[in-house]
Amino acid sequence: MTDAALPAGVRDRVEKELCAFVEEEIAHLLAVDTELEPVADQLRTATAHGKRLRAAFCYWGWRAARGPDSDALVRAAASMELVHAAAVVHDDVIDDSRLRHGLPTAHHALRRVVAARPRPEAAARSLAVLVGDLLMAWAGQLFARSGLPAAYLTRARPLWAVMARELVAGECLEILRTGARPDTAASLQVIRYKTAKYTVEHPLLIGGALAGGSPALRADCTAYGLPLGEAFQLRDDLLGLFGEVRTTGKCNSDDITARRPTALLALAWQAAGSAERRTLESLLGRRELTGPEVELVREVIRGTGAPGRVEDMIAERVRTAVAVVDRSGMPAQAARALTGLARTATARSW
Repeated sequence: MTDAALPAGVRDRVEKELCAFVEEEIAHLLAVDTELEPVADQLRTATAHGKRLRAAFCYWGWRAARGPDSDALVRAAASMELVHAAAVVHDDVIDDSRLRHGLPTAHHALRRVVAARPRPEAAARSLAVLVGDLLMAWAGQLFARSGLPAAYLTRARPLWAVMARELVAGECLEILRTGARPDTAASLQVIRYKTAKYTVEHPLLIGGALAGGSPALRADCTAYGLPLGEAFQLRDDLLGLFGEVRTTGKCNSDDITARRPTALLALAWQAAGSAERRTLESLLGRRELTGPEVELVREVIRGTGAPGRVEDMIAERVRTAVAVVDRSGMPAQAARALTGLARTATARSW
């Protein structure tokens, strides 16, 4: 297998391991009672999509620490995707998002199952929270069952606690700051803890720790992972407002109606004049927006130059991450892969 083909090969292996694990666990769940089939459907949906970036970063963290290719490591890396699936289900409930990958989110899809029950919306949200909880439990289970030696798993296990703590901290900060006066520094802190760390930094650190990576490698993983993870979310913020639903699979009004503390909004607010601020103030946080109203918000934000500033922030962070790899002394194959991933993770257009 060539270096260029290897990342795709890893993704295929991750998909195979995830599918086998999920179907095995769903069989155990349905053995309890077949009435759980709608829950099983949402577990399948939650784990069926994604770029598998987190698994890729875990894999290349291991390879950067000079670990050999390993099916057991691929299984451990696949557990990162279950963390992501859990976070997405919970995030969609928190934000009351309606679409994900072009499909109804778990709590919306489950409403039809409990439509005849008392308080069906609350029941559906409760079921979705439990789906997310089970996915997180599965993540730890797949990691522990990966087949890697216990001593390897012990090296990495403390990082799981850090990852969970910081992910929850980021989600809580976003909730606490939603609707507050836009502030770029506060938004970037949310980005760092809610997304950047568990998307890039922690998978890299976990992969490196599994292979017994050096303190210098750990420092490189953080120096690469944080700016790249921030760039990834900044790109997502642009796509969240300016992307087309058929491409992103998500509603492009979600950030506006929720008045989320995105860096894009904070930069636009900072640069806006009094008239632009009045327009934004009248539309941000409104539960339902028409197509023309969404386009008006887009026009105002474009007029402030905020999208261009976000693009500059993305480019700067990608350059920083790639420079870390260039000077790191990582094995050439891992260095090439991480450089390629820096481009792949942030080059999505809007």
